[in-house]
Order: sequence, then C-alpha cells, then structure tokens
Amino acid sequence: MTQPSTTSRSKLALLFFCTAMPMGMWNVPLANIYAAYGREHLVPWVLATSAVAAFISPLFVGALADQKLSPTLLLRWLALATGLALALSCTALAQGWNDGLVLLCAQVQALVATPVWSITSSIIFSQLHTPAKQFGPLRACATFGWMAGCWIVSFVLHADASLVAGYTAAGLWLLVMSLSWTLPLIQPADMQGRRSFRQILGLDAIDLLKNPDHRVVFITAALYSIPLAAFYPYTARHLKDLGVENVSAVISLAQTTEVLTMLLLAGVLARFRLKWVFLSGISICVFRYSLNSLDTRQWIMIGTTLHGFAFTLYFITTQIYLEERIDRKWRVRAQALLYLLMSGVGNLIGYLGGGWWHAACTHSGITDWSRFWLGESALTAAVCLFFAIAYRGIHRQPDAPPPPDPASSPA
Repeated sequence: MTQPSTTSRSKLALLFFCTAMPMGMWNVPLANIYAAYGREHLVPWVLATSAVAAFISPLFVGALADQKLSPTLLLRWLALATGLALALSCTALAQGWNDGLVLLCAQVQALVATPVWSITSSIIFSQLHTPAKQFGPLRACATFGWMAGCWIVSFVLHADASLVAGYTAAGLWLLVMSLSWTLPLIQPADMQGRRSFRQILGLDAIDLLKNPDHRVVFITAALYSIPLAAFYPYTARHLKDLGVENVSAVISLAQTTEVLTMLLLAGVLARFRLKWVFLSGISICVFRYSLNSLDTRQWIMIGTTLHGFAFTLYFITTQIYLEERIDRKWRVRAQALLYLLMSGVGNLIGYLGGGWWHAACTHSGITDWSRFWLGESALTAAVCLFFAIAYRGIHRQPDAPPPPDPASSPA
C-alpha cells in the first residue's frame, strides 16, 4: 500500500469505532440468542463458521489488497455484504429455518465478515508514520466501539437474548460502508498484472514462516487462540448460570483494561523486550482463567476485567510487530495470515474443542465450571511455556534503537 498520508486521526478513530461496534453487538450475545431460539446445540458450529471462513477469505482478500485492488474499495463492499448476510442469518432464526439453512447463512456471513478486521487494520496502519506510538490509542477506539455495542444491547435495546441485537448490528454495517467514502483510495503496494494461483489465494504469505521469530509469533498466536476462544461464549453462559443479568454489559468490563493497556502500550514497548511483553499477556490469561475457576460472580468479574491485559499484550503487540518487522509489500497478507492462524486454526480448534470440553464438564444439565476453567488455564500455561522456550527475538540495550531486522523480508 501507499506511504502514510494526511488522513486525520479522527477519521481513523471513527472507522475503528464503527467497525467494532456491530461486532460487539452480535458476537457477545450470540450464544444466548441462539439458545433463546432453541438452537443452543448449534452454537459451537456457528462459532466454527468464522474459523472455517478464516482459512479462505482473509488471505484471498489480503492478496487482492496487496496486489490488485484498493483496500478501501474492498472494505466498502465487504461491509455491505456483511450487513446483508447478518440480516439473513437473523431472519433464518426468526423464521425457524432448519439447522442446515441456519448454518449455511452463518457460514456465508462469516465468509464476508472475516476479512473486514484485517483490512481495516491494514488501512489504518498505512496512514501511520510511527505505528508503535500511534496504533495503540487508535485501536483503543475500536474497543470503545465494542463496549458501546455491548452497552446498547444491554441497556438500550434490552436484547441480550433477542434478534434485535443482530438486526441493529446489520444496520450499523451500512454505516461502516458509508465511512469508506471518507477514506483515501489506497493503492496496492505490490501491484501485479498476472498472478499465479498461489498468489491469488494468498498462499505465498506462508513464506513469512521461514523467519524463526516470525514463525514462533504466528504459531503462538494460533495456539493461544485455542483457550482464548472460550472466553466470550462460556463466560456468558457461566454468568447466566450464576443469575447475572445484562451479561453483555458485564463482559464489556474486559474492554476497560483493554483500553488502558492500548493507551500505555507505546511506553511498555519502549521499555521492555518484546518477549516479556508477549509472555506477560499469556501469563495474565493463565491467572484470570484460574480466577474463573473459583466459580463466584466477583472472581469472574475480576477475571473478565483482566481479559484486556491478556488480549492486548499479545495480539495487539503482534500486529505492531508485523507492521514494523515485515516488508511493506507483504503487510496486508501478514495481517491476514495472523487472522487465519488466530480465527482459523486457533478458533476452530478452540470452539469445537471448547464445546467438547464443556460437554464433558456438564452432567444432568449442570456444568462443573471450576473443572472447565482449570482445564482452559492449564492449556494456556502450556502455550506460555512453549513461547518462553521457542522465541529468541532481538537483544538490545535499554533506550537503544533496535537494529534493523535482516530477516524482515520473507525471502
């Protein structure tokens, strides 16, 4: 893509805010909505549709953005398609369509929605001069959008188990589409005429795994996403079992620390080695799942609040790492590969495995939540140990500028 332009920070912040809001409105109450319409048994499979889509659309769309079409145009039409597909999914539930058609609608929605986040992030990165300092505060606006979506669902629409949340989110995707007209038409950084089949599918991004540090960061993102996939669907169920109302609003506590961490991230990255920043995020996740295993409202709320640290210190740091360590012409595909490994490999295993583990911890309709969360905590601890052993990184003296990364090119 092109070099940074003068796009105002307010436009970029608004784009992040409005893109995240419909995601929060639908994704957080999704499990309870499906249960309210008698389709609770489909929840693991509906969640898995996003993982299946992540194997297909992000790299394909990322390759288009790097080599063929403006990411701005791609965002515009993906936002429209996402809104229409979400409205269709809600209609399938409302009209009582059979399970196969409900899952088909969910899969179509996932295919068009999955690339949106990586495309949005790449557009914003392309407009920044110093991503390590500027991205955190802008990304915090996305978290505010997610929180606003949750609050609207709980306190305005009172739709924690209603399709009103889904139809409202579908309408908001049209707002995202309209915002694309306020953005510059960013040109691909690696414009190509004829492309090989491998390039069309974006499979050449796999070459990024040749670099040992990149490989560990990518693989850890996939592994860490497995236990992390349990957070939203099963925290919502756990809170409901404990008699908590306004579940979406309670889960939005996770975003309070997410915002705080993003605002402080530039200073953290300037003072500490990347390895310790990555490890601290995964370690906090081990601790917060352990708190959930105590099976009380108070401890779960504290554990939920810690989610912001657990998520941001690894995944947002990873996005910045890729922007600074990867050659410019590969950056959209690098973000897409990250999304594939997180939402494809990690979430697919996490959703289906989490569904199996939840079923194994449930007897006569009662879930042993202590056992469930201790299992997730042990899995996260194993990921933490893997990263601690495998990642090497660049050693540098405090306050010294990092040396150039000789392996930043995927060659």
